[in-house]
Amino acid sequence: MVNWKDEIAARTAQVEQIIQAYLPEEKGYQKHVIEAMNYSMLAGGKRLRPMFLQEAYRMFGGTGKEAEPFMAAIEMIHTYSLVHDDLPCMDNDEYRRGRKSTWAQYGEVMAVLAGDGLLTYAFETAAKAFALSEHPDRVGRAIGILAKKAGIDGMLGGQTADIEAEEADSEVTEELLLFIHEYKTAALIQNALMIGAVLAGAKEEVIQKMERIGYLIGIAFQIQDDILDVTSSLEVLGKQTGSDEKNNKATYVTLKGLEQAVEDQKKLSEEAVGLLASFEQKNEFLEKLVEQLITREK
Repeated sequence: MVNWKDEIAARTAQVEQIIQAYLPEEKGYQKHVIEAMNYSMLAGGKRLRPMFLQEAYRMFGGTGKEAEPFMAAIEMIHTYSLVHDDLPCMDNDEYRRGRKSTWAQYGEVMAVLAGDGLLTYAFETAAKAFALSEHPDRVGRAIGILAKKAGIDGMLGGQTADIEAEEADSEVTEELLLFIHEYKTAALIQNALMIGAVLAGAKEEVIQKMERIGYLIGIAFQIQDDILDVTSSLEVLGKQTGSDEKNNKATYVTLKGLEQAVEDQKKLSEEAVGLLASFEQKNEFLEKLVEQLITREK
């Protein structure tokens, strides 16, 4: 029987290899910004979004290579958002995953350009799927989903609402907080699951159900993050806890209370796993990955 940690490590290594194959070559007069882009991409991470995309693709019968450019593209979009999040004008973080953040390593201007470069290069990379697929209509739709869930009706929209909520004097409502979580956190998970299904040729009702699953995973993940900030420790979590309370930041726990947050997180998690298990096609690895993600202790 394969150990879960070993299986995760093997899948992550495979995803990592695919991503690295699509990184731009560091050459030319623009070499410096490419170095900053690649530095950002190679900072580590769980690679969950490309892994979700790959597993959804496999789940619905995908066997080709057309998902691979999208796996790299979605990680580029996720990484660009982190590069910009770390900037002094945003979160002002000097470190990311145990090493200097991109702006601290390359300067603010180059970090802005590196983020811009990753976002743009993501779509150049995704477009390479046209040459790998016998279904250009699926690739075209997948690019549309990639753009929407990353833009004003997705991650960027959520980030905007989050920043404005922090700057506003008025209290954050539950409706606004769920909007932020859906758009900022869940959107790229929806993106991955939907694109995997689209590229594999899944039916429309399946694609819509995958969007719902992505929403549930994203909200449950964020609530669990809020819970851990209250209940965990520096030793377990690997980062300082209690930061939300110290920064007077509205979270699901501050709005609903810890007991209700735990209950709601459990309901969302159970619905997500239940919907995944309801498909005729099965992917036990994906089901377990979702369970591990939204019930994690760190």
